[in-house]
Amino acid sequence: PFISLAADPAVISPQDPTLLIGSSLVATCTVSPDFHLKAEDLYWTLNGRRLPAASYAALGPTTLSVALARLNGSKQQSGDNLVCHSRDGGILAGSCLYVGLPPEKPVNITCWSKNMKDLTCKWVPGTEGETFLHTNYTLKYKLRWYGRDNTCQEYHTAGPYSCHIPKDLALFTPYEIWVEASNRLGVAISDVVMLDILDVVTTDPPSDVHVSRVGDLEDQLSVRWSSPPALKDFLFQAKYQIQYRVEDSSEWKVVDDVGNQTSCRLAGLRPGTVYFVQVRCNPFGIYGSKKAGIWSDWSNPTAASTPRSERAAGGCDPKGGEQNTTLRRELKQFFGWVKKHAYGCSNLGIKLYDQWRVWLQKSHKTRNQVGKEP
Repeated sequence: PFISLAADPAVISPQDPTLLIGSSLVATCTVSPDFHLKAEDLYWTLNGRRLPAASYAALGPTTLSVALARLNGSKQQSGDNLVCHSRDGGILAGSCLYVGLPPEKPVNITCWSKNMKDLTCKWVPGTEGETFLHTNYTLKYKLRWYGRDNTCQEYHTAGPYSCHIPKDLALFTPYEIWVEASNRLGVAISDVVMLDILDVVTTDPPSDVHVSRVGDLEDQLSVRWSSPPALKDFLFQAKYQIQYRVEDSSEWKVVDDVGNQTSCRLAGLRPGTVYFVQVRCNPFGIYGSKKAGIWSDWSNPTAASTPRSERAAGGCDPKGGEQNTTLRRELKQFFGWVKKHAYGCSNLGIKLYDQWRVWLQKSHKTRNQVGKEP
């Protein structure tokens, strides 16, 4: 007999249902009379796997049902494929099963502004996380006391749960920011976060980082860098951190006491060793903000080596009188003392030298007193 090409071979009911994890479902496949197939000529598959005949029931001459109990979450967010087949394997009809959980309230919203020109926010998608369903996240924001709701447009810029607002942001006025999560089973809205752009400013990593030797001092390197140019026209303070490591190690040592200076002398290093150095910046107090500020990314690593301590074989000492020898001996003692008593960034000025002289005199006095005891 002639069969219309427009006729559907069969119909599955329900079509593309959405269900909670743990739910049960009875689906039916009813074949069109034009195809002259009976219920006993049919079988079911779920995601390509044939379902057991014990779960089938003939509900009429051309209708076969299947019972699914305690459904697990969908294996793919586009839905699980429930398909009705003819005996020869032909596909008669299909339905997508969306099995999952409603979204949870997004949490831990954190935001930062790069040089007060934009705003990027990240969040965590709830305590349980996986819903097994495609879930949309929408970041919304508005000025606190007036203005309409705005919707962020640039998603996934700083990870899977993030959004970037590139421009048109107001300063000196707090924003209300929240995230809405929605899927086929419901909607969840985060708590509202209030922030002022001036309180969440970060900047680019310090540029022009230079690392160089300090003369022939075998245990020191000098580090210099430039302050963030993007913030040069704004009233702010900056503090810096340095981290450094030896070439054959992945462990970084962090120097916290750099303050707002743009140079630092690293002391207590190993002679004849290559070091990698990075610097980062924290701009704070912008226009009087009381917040702590946000650290920038680390600068690209810059490498330099300390001088070797060994003398060249067969080398001669430089000529010099007894006075020069005494001075060199004192300097060697001084830098040995610095190595033990000064860490991180050492300002090798006259003040530190005076401290050493006081320490040296005390140690001499102590030795003299010990020598006089009977």
